[in-house]
Amino acid sequence: MTASIKDWDIFGPQGCSAADFSAKVWDTHTGECLHTLQHSHIVRAVAFPVQAGPQILATGGMEKKLRIFDLSRAQGSSSSSPTSQSGSGTANGAGSSSNSANTMSYEIGPGVHTGTIKSIIWYQDYNILVTAADDRKVRWWDLRSRHPCAEYSVDGIIGSCELNAVSTTPNDPGVLSVAAGKSAYFFDPVQPGRLMKKADFSYELASVAVNKATNRFVTGSTGDTWARVYDLETDEELEVQRGHHGPIWSLSYSPDGKIYGTGSEDGTIKLWKACREPYGLWR
Repeated sequence: MTASIKDWDIFGPQGCSAADFSAKVWDTHTGECLHTLQHSHIVRAVAFPVQAGPQILATGGMEKKLRIFDLSRAQGSSSSSPTSQSGSGTANGAGSSSNSANTMSYEIGPGVHTGTIKSIIWYQDYNILVTAADDRKVRWWDLRSRHPCAEYSVDGIIGSCELNAVSTTPNDPGVLSVAAGKSAYFFDPVQPGRLMKKADFSYELASVAVNKATNRFVTGSTGDTWARVYDLETDEELEVQRGHHGPIWSLSYSPDGKIYGTGSEDGTIKLWKACREPYGLWR
């Protein structure tokens, strides 16, 4: 890879945002592009709800619009230039060999976002979505009303927003972590807008991810190339991982919490061991 890696989830579902003004959905088994959803500007974030599977998709980006697409409606057309219908307007969809025509879509909260939408998170409650935008706002959206149900202003430009579900407790919803300015914010994943903890640092954060099973979190910085691991309770620095040649823009723990991945400006993804016992090729 030669481009910087800023929006990814190595352990998540099959979707991607793109600089060609589209969002694409891929079959991870065959490599086939199933849907191409055209937008009027760069798409920075995509998200699938865990409950509904890959039939519902949320997108956001430099349009400053949060869109919901029903991919189950994209059936039975080979048109090369289909149009996605919307309840509050239309969104053009560039076709592939897949069925991208007549994809139903609608916009949530028109005009609310005043900056680029950088991240979208779907809560365990299917009706709740979270967006993090360049207007320094984290917003919780209720799909039933299509309006924000909570909002939190952070102290700096948002680098990342992740829902970390690694825990020792079955069905634990995890922690919503946000990197913004020189602070990491940890939000309740059930009660929208409730801040559980804020950790302050001497450097600008680019990314943060949490592992509740080990009570640790890891950060990436805009000013160096290191991944730093901290104690979640005391904020004590425990480890520093070196190996990248650019800032670490993306972080994600594996579902079992035993490794984490880092995505860097240098165009590489690295996996790091986060447990004491042997794991895979690590001894």
